[in-house]
Amino acid sequence: MRTVGVEEELLLVDPETGEPRAQAAAVLARAAQEGAGQDVFEKELHDEQLEFATHPQSSMAELGAEIIRCRKDAARHAEGLGSAVAALASSPLPVSPTITMNSRYLWMAREFGLPTQVQLVCGCHVHVSVESDEEGVAVLDRMRPWLSVLTALSANSPFWQGRDSRYASYRTQVWDMWPMAGPADVFGSAERYHQCVEDLISTEVVRDQGMIYFDARLSQRYPTVEIRVADVCLHPDTAVLVAALARGLVETAAREWRAGLEPLPHSAGLLRLAAWRAARSGMSEALLDPATMRPRPAAEVIHALLDHVEEALVDHGDAELARASVAELTGRGNGARVQREVMERTGSLREVVSACVRHTQA
Repeated sequence: MRTVGVEEELLLVDPETGEPRAQAAAVLARAAQEGAGQDVFEKELHDEQLEFATHPQSSMAELGAEIIRCRKDAARHAEGLGSAVAALASSPLPVSPTITMNSRYLWMAREFGLPTQVQLVCGCHVHVSVESDEEGVAVLDRMRPWLSVLTALSANSPFWQGRDSRYASYRTQVWDMWPMAGPADVFGSAERYHQCVEDLISTEVVRDQGMIYFDARLSQRYPTVEIRVADVCLHPDTAVLVAALARGLVETAAREWRAGLEPLPHSAGLLRLAAWRAARSGMSEALLDPATMRPRPAAEVIHALLDHVEEALVDHGDAELARASVAELTGRGNGARVQREVMERTGSLREVVSACVRHTQA
């Protein structure tokens, strides 16, 4: 059974005002004092955000329990410093982010200018194990059209600098400022994938493999495919759903490869439009159908994804969880819908942040 790990980026906020607080270094120091957390929590680009990574898990129940435990630990460490954590993919309130002081991030700030400064956005990255680079690239080629649906499900960044962005996932738009971000064309082989990465690094626009920000890529540290299209999910159970569907996509794509099925030939340009549509609409209105790249109601596209990975979900024991989670998410709404409902009810972005602090551990 393929293992799955999740990396989540959380926003550190003032519990009274809802404004982001630049306290990641202090939170990490507090975690280290307890003798725990050094291998779980990490710095990110900005000092207002904190990242954690779960261990590889085979069971979605165990993965969900670890996500909740890591979120609670992060909240406890932040509370000791007068802060709170929120699973928000962007800050609803205006913020001037603080770039973390290390050589890598300072190089990015010098090289890319303003886009580096504004990248206070929080994502959810899912790692799914693969047997080899060859299998991994075959998976990347075959699951490309479906990744935008994960963006729609996880969308959790409707507000930007104090205003409604009119997007469900504005994080996606901010992230696309990076010149190396977004969908890739079909690679065809591990050799071509690695040559593409080498060519990108040779331009000296990107510093190293860690800056190859494809929507999905081979991990440089682990024997995994890393799927990078999701907002950090407001609720832990949504993160588990995204992880289960990601594993289903990887397994389905690997089986297609072994069966000799070619990947769909959609261009990176079409996939970029599908990603934009998902970021704009979330789970409402239309998405682009992964098979045809034509508009189709979001609910139908989401259920098409479930059907596409059904066999893999069943084999992993995730089918009931996935369908039940989609039904619950449809009723409750993703993070973008929850945030907008709080704003409509209260008229206060501070209340939006406060509500999301509570939802983060729910």
